[in-house]
Amino acid sequence: TDGAAVRRCLTCGADLCLFCCQAHRRQKKTASHVLTELENTEDCSQAGTPLFCPSHPTEELRLFCEQCDQPVCRDCIVDRHRHHTYDFTSNVIHRHGNTLRELLKNTQQHVGTLEGVLSQIDDMGSAIRSHVEAVASEICLFASGYVKAIEEHRDQLLKQLDDLKVQKENLLHLQKVQLQQLLLDMRTSVEYTQHLLMSGSDLEILITKGVVASRLAKLNTVAYNTHPSVDDRIQFSPRERAGQCCGYEVFGVILNKVVDPARCTLHGEDLHSARQNQLTGFTLLCNDTTGERIGRGGEAVRVTIIHKDKRDCAVKPTVCDNGDGTYHISYSPDEPGLYAVCVYVKGQHVQRSPFTLTVKNKFREHQGVFHCCTFCSSGGQKAARCACGGTMPGGYQGCGHGHKGHPGCPHWSCCGQVKESSECLGGPPSNTKQRSLLRTVVL
Repeated sequence: TDGAAVRRCLTCGADLCLFCCQAHRRQKKTASHVLTELENTEDCSQAGTPLFCPSHPTEELRLFCEQCDQPVCRDCIVDRHRHHTYDFTSNVIHRHGNTLRELLKNTQQHVGTLEGVLSQIDDMGSAIRSHVEAVASEICLFASGYVKAIEEHRDQLLKQLDDLKVQKENLLHLQKVQLQQLLLDMRTSVEYTQHLLMSGSDLEILITKGVVASRLAKLNTVAYNTHPSVDDRIQFSPRERAGQCCGYEVFGVILNKVVDPARCTLHGEDLHSARQNQLTGFTLLCNDTTGERIGRGGEAVRVTIIHKDKRDCAVKPTVCDNGDGTYHISYSPDEPGLYAVCVYVKGQHVQRSPFTLTVKNKFREHQGVFHCCTFCSSGGQKAARCACGGTMPGGYQGCGHGHKGHPGCPHWSCCGQVKESSECLGGPPSNTKQRSLLRTVVL
């Protein structure tokens, strides 16, 4: 009461002068109390207001039950908290306050850490947004370029289609002009001939007969097509690759090439010959009416291989569509002999069809020895008999090097072939012929 209050003890709920504040700090029980300036207590006026017990409204909460960990009044200690450990709030505040301060300190550290993490998240969010904006720009640039490429490809296809229309119309117009001229010539000749026969005299008819007949005969021999020969089949294939346009791969092509069986060709080394029970084949190359190669597959190709002497003996070929305008035909004949091979495209023969196929007997392997001579291969035995039936001058039974009727190089003993990978042509020649030849040899 002797001095003005300068601070307030939030623990005791009392206003203190400067002397009392110093005494408050010196006493052990109040040293840990929280003091604050009076101007800072305007917002905390409720904190200094005495709190009353909810169970005993007339009693102020001045005690603290350690067992129940809650503030109590005197009546509570007498009643429900009789055997519990308790003390005044001013005596226990320093212990519980220190615990709260330690927890507060740890929590403040987590707050700082979380603020740093949140700052990193914000930075990462900004980086993601920047990256997304950059990728969005790339997508827009790609899409605009792709749209431009598609539009340019569309314009190219439309121009190509228009060029095809003009080309086909020109061909039709040319045929029309030619037919009109031919019709005009025929009408003129018909009218003149009719007028000559109806109004001309016998002498006039006889005089002009040669010229008129020659003219009519020439007009009758002029060949013309009764159907337009311009193909009007124009197709659009949206899924076929069309290459690059403005750096982008585009799809969709106009198909106007039509296969012409008369211009399709056959290729293969074994086109006219084959071996019994040996797989062989040839290739069919499809071209259009101008002779250019058809760059796609899907044509109706049919192949028949029939024995000329045995009609019931036919070979079933396999046709493989390579997808690029070529077709590989493979087959394996069971019987030797001559076969008639027919290759059809759209029901019509191709070039060189039909053709004759000669099937030889099964490849015969050599049964003898591929050696230099019998004398050498036998290790010098004079009594070794040569498989070819020849004898060597001097009385040896084995044939030697380079004498007449025998090659002067390694050969097969069974047939005399000098090529090791060749086919065996049969048994040895007759001994009589060889022996007669050997008599004339001069070494």
